[in-house]
Amino acid sequence: MITKPKLSITSIVNMSVGFFGIQFGFALQNGNVSRIFQTLGAAIDDIPILWVAAPMTGLIVQPIIGYFSDRTWHQKWGRRRPFFFIGALLASLALLFMPNSSSLWIAAGMLWILDASINISMEPFRAFVGDNLPNEQRTVGFAMQSFFIGAGAYIASWLPTIFDHFGVANTASEGMVPDTVKYSFYIGGIVFFLSVLYTVLTSKEYSPEELRSFGQEDEAVHSQGSGSLTKSNLFLPIGILMLLVGMALSILIYNNDLKKDLYILSFGIISLFGLLFLIAGILVKSGVKNNGFTNIMNDFLTMPKTMKQLAFVQFFSWFALFAFWIYATAAITQHIYGTTDTQSEIFNQGANTVSGMMGNYNLIAAIVAFFIPVVAAKTSRKFAHFLALTLGGLGLISIYFLGQGLTLQWLPMIGLGIAWSSILSVPYAILSGALPAEKMGYYMGVFNFFIVIPQLVAASLLGFILTTFFDGHPIYALIVGGVSMILAGILTFFVSDRQD
Repeated sequence: MITKPKLSITSIVNMSVGFFGIQFGFALQNGNVSRIFQTLGAAIDDIPILWVAAPMTGLIVQPIIGYFSDRTWHQKWGRRRPFFFIGALLASLALLFMPNSSSLWIAAGMLWILDASINISMEPFRAFVGDNLPNEQRTVGFAMQSFFIGAGAYIASWLPTIFDHFGVANTASEGMVPDTVKYSFYIGGIVFFLSVLYTVLTSKEYSPEELRSFGQEDEAVHSQGSGSLTKSNLFLPIGILMLLVGMALSILIYNNDLKKDLYILSFGIISLFGLLFLIAGILVKSGVKNNGFTNIMNDFLTMPKTMKQLAFVQFFSWFALFAFWIYATAAITQHIYGTTDTQSEIFNQGANTVSGMMGNYNLIAAIVAFFIPVVAAKTSRKFAHFLALTLGGLGLISIYFLGQGLTLQWLPMIGLGIAWSSILSVPYAILSGALPAEKMGYYMGVFNFFIVIPQLVAASLLGFILTTFFDGHPIYALIVGGVSMILAGILTFFVSDRQD
């Protein structure tokens, strides 16, 4: 039996620096895209559906990238690093073009391209930790990623405010994005590329033969979710059932003239998955079995038990985060600053405050990243995650009761930052110990489904919930998100963790 050796702190740092750039770009996207959409004429009710590009891209790209990165090996470039580099190059170019979009639909298209590029780089980074670190170092490895994620996002989120402080124009004529946002995106493109390039040049990877030898240390884990098409007989019935449900839901939405956003749920999630399973079933029935597509669909049905349990925790965690990312600008500028006029100085002050708040919770996440492994070691990873998510949920709810000032900028973000740091590390540390080594990249990509699906549900349901129950006031989306995050914390106790 060959045990995977422990790596030095320097090696773990080198592996994680790329996430500084990835989250630099991701934070600029999260903190400013809704602002760009509103500037280009989007109504508040339409913002969620415009955001659909981001999670839909992740849903498609991440498992594909994971699948192919599992099967990639180059003597010089390794297994995951080629994807780091290609994604970084494309994302950097997208960051340069995004704030110069001339219309709303061009901006929506650029969001799609930007998010796809970020996903190409980001997905293999999760598997990178699982590949290179033994189980006892993975909590530290993912925590180090959380640190660089927090640090990169903190700086990126404050860039518009910093430029505003130095006299760069924070307002612009109708339909134009302010220079503070443009210059922030330009810097983001440079930082993204250089950070990922650093990890590519300073990190090494184990060969497929070495990974297989390390995988022998845990035959029970290796056997989960691997093998032949054991669930292929379920492809057709699952596909037909999901298509029927999706069609029925779509008819219900049409007949009752409900919000068009709900079609994301009926077509974008249920019908899409139904179609994929139907295609896989037809291929198997036709004798076309030995291909990547049918293997991907089979592995989805045979995922390890721990992964299924974590899916519920992830769903409610990311539903809450997406509610905040979509509606923070609209909620705070309307509820606290009292305006919806995107050309006004007070609106752009409020928008800068939101960007700063996003920076603040990422700073907290970077700091807390060093303490989460300690709390997890003294209690358990599940309790540490429960505590973090509960604090995050209370932080989101507290925004409703606050006014302008430092209290708004920091108090809710302390709780959210603790939750964010844990979300970025603990579930992946638990999951990586339950995955077969030869499918680490693929299953990390599939795990992204439970990040993407709640985002699509949020994009489809939140607008409907706000207009139906809360008279369209976006502040209530943050309260719904807070409750969702607390529920995710409670569900953590039902997860099986090998460390226990």
